[in-house]
Amino acid sequence: MRQIEIAWESIGARVRITLDEGRNADCVEPLWAALPYRTLQGHALVAGDCMYHVPPAHDLLHAVPDYKVDRKIQPIGTVFLSAVQHLTIKYGELTEPMPTSPIGSVVPEDVESLPKIGQLIWDSVYRNGEPVIAQVRRVDGPAGHGVRRMDAESERVRALVERIAAETERVLVDPTDELVDIHEGKFPSGAGTKNSVLTTLVAVNGETRPLGYVSYTSLVRAARLTEIPLSALLEMAKILLVKPTEFLGYCGLNTLWDITKEVIAALDGITTREDFVALMAQMATYVNSIGAWNLQLFPWDLEGDSWTYRPTVTRSANV
Repeated sequence: MRQIEIAWESIGARVRITLDEGRNADCVEPLWAALPYRTLQGHALVAGDCMYHVPPAHDLLHAVPDYKVDRKIQPIGTVFLSAVQHLTIKYGELTEPMPTSPIGSVVPEDVESLPKIGQLIWDSVYRNGEPVIAQVRRVDGPAGHGVRRMDAESERVRALVERIAAETERVLVDPTDELVDIHEGKFPSGAGTKNSVLTTLVAVNGETRPLGYVSYTSLVRAARLTEIPLSALLEMAKILLVKPTEFLGYCGLNTLWDITKEVIAALDGITTREDFVALMAQMATYVNSIGAWNLQLFPWDLEGDSWTYRPTVTRSANV
């Protein structure tokens, strides 16, 4: 029986999770291989009572689960993994009936503590509290932190993989100065029409999430799970990755834009699918880590508990 432990030292909490044996192995094995690691703990902002984090498990991006369920109706304590690199723990009512891959469950004696932990995580994210870092390890295994470097044949790609992985290790547990500056409304480029801030923050989040969840993830899945020619994948990467990242650089994510320019420049020298997947997968994990901090640092307190919808457009009586 394989078990993992997630500890949140700053809130004095921990749970143990028993992993499924023989079911959804394509999801479980990448997680097991990625241990131990540390990562920012997040909370669902739309779907209800579940908390999630980004594990640095690159092979999740192209995992093919053999078993899915409607997470809305699963028991409290069910743990899920997804291709967008979310390890999710359900601790209460969910409203989103999404088919998701279960990979285990919180041990029975720890389930009772989940609602309290979930509330503390919610307060951390939505009430703009101190970030909570999840420390994830195998039960009885060592603690630690690291991001696996994917294998690559090209020396140039290997060097880029190393740079991306090192940057990801930092961003998983600590926001960069660039991220902090953006969320403090500091935009050296002048981004933010008429000195607005929320407009740019919304745009940054709106570009970062699909860049990681859709563009990079889809390129990895296409390379691993289809027979699309490598030449086509290389051209699609150039089309999909430049424009949104150039915009994010303008908004202040200069490191992401600088690394992306190196990645794009390296594509012309790639001759194997393995090197292509290595670059795309490392970048997906990096971008998804940035996306997690966008949600943590966003000024949700501006909404407030008393927020109500105030329409500014008069609806036609015929609508």
